[in-house]
Amino acid sequence: MFSYTLFNFGPYEVCLWNLFFLAIIVLVSILLRRLIHKNLKRLLKNQNIQVEGRRATVLRLLSQSVYILAFYAGIYSFSFNNHDVSFENFLSYDLIKFKYLKISFAHIIGILVVIFGSKILLNFIKLYLTRRIKGRKDMDEGSEFVYIQVTKYIIYIIAFILCLQILEVKLTVLLGGSAALLVGLGLGLQDVFRDMFSGFVILFEGNLRVGDIVEIYNSGNSEPVIAKLVKINVRTTQIETRNGNVLVVPNSRLTQDFVENWSHGSHLSRFAIEVAIAYGSDTELVRDLLKRAAMGHPRVNKTEPIQVRLKNFGDNGLELELIFWAEQSWDANIYKSEIRFEIDRLFREHKIVIPFPQMDVRMQR
Repeated sequence: MFSYTLFNFGPYEVCLWNLFFLAIIVLVSILLRRLIHKNLKRLLKNQNIQVEGRRATVLRLLSQSVYILAFYAGIYSFSFNNHDVSFENFLSYDLIKFKYLKISFAHIIGILVVIFGSKILLNFIKLYLTRRIKGRKDMDEGSEFVYIQVTKYIIYIIAFILCLQILEVKLTVLLGGSAALLVGLGLGLQDVFRDMFSGFVILFEGNLRVGDIVEIYNSGNSEPVIAKLVKINVRTTQIETRNGNVLVVPNSRLTQDFVENWSHGSHLSRFAIEVAIAYGSDTELVRDLLKRAAMGHPRVNKTEPIQVRLKNFGDNGLELELIFWAEQSWDANIYKSEIRFEIDRLFREHKIVIPFPQMDVRMQR
């Protein structure tokens, strides 16, 4: 009963005994890996050895190498009810066979090795770039992100080409046979390719970087969006608004629309607060009160001039404009609101009236 063939796995027949042996091998490999990892950490701790990123990666690879031995032992466990079991025969067995394509276990293992190897290589490059850029003053978090993203794309492209080489697929034949398909995809995915090209432009130009605060203006009449760049991908960019929401916008939006980058250039920017007073008010006193409200805020720059302009003679009162310089930061609206609160307090203290629209209705008999 236990020797009855349930199914075929490659060139070998599988029975219940084989499944039992495989379960034992998997369980032993898991326990052995945990035991090795635990003893290595204890040994390093007892000898007061600091585990850095590189050493931690090496230790992780050593502990995970147990799975490779378990895979090797699992192949030879099929010798219970199969003859001439060897690792070479298992790898050379063709799972899928077409006229121009053959896929064996060796191809699958080779592709897995390329994928995991590219991830390991990317982790080492991230660690190397982080250490090199961390101590340099001309590099920031945004520059580090750009280098890592570009490196990731290059490694993934090379890994994809290596996978095709492992499968013995000729790129010239693949591109020539799929020329019509690529033309159709290009016409149907114009927006996608445009966003991808815009993503590479954003990454290489460096005008927009992760962590920058930007103000995105729409082509319509809606108000601009103030957001922080969280992550820049090939096709889309993740931005975080002041409400705490994370939006995903196409990269073409950032290259075609008008975008003001608050994080580049001077850290100071000019702000204006509009206020109206009733006709007949003491304008000299109002001007002093507005300047006092701005000067009293800690975020307002004291070296730049603070001005009060008479903007217009409005329908309901005199329209004034308080102009000051402050840091262009994420909390700009907050300290503008705090200055407005101070203006309201000073106006009430000095009996300055802020007018509001009124309508008089006269009835004639």
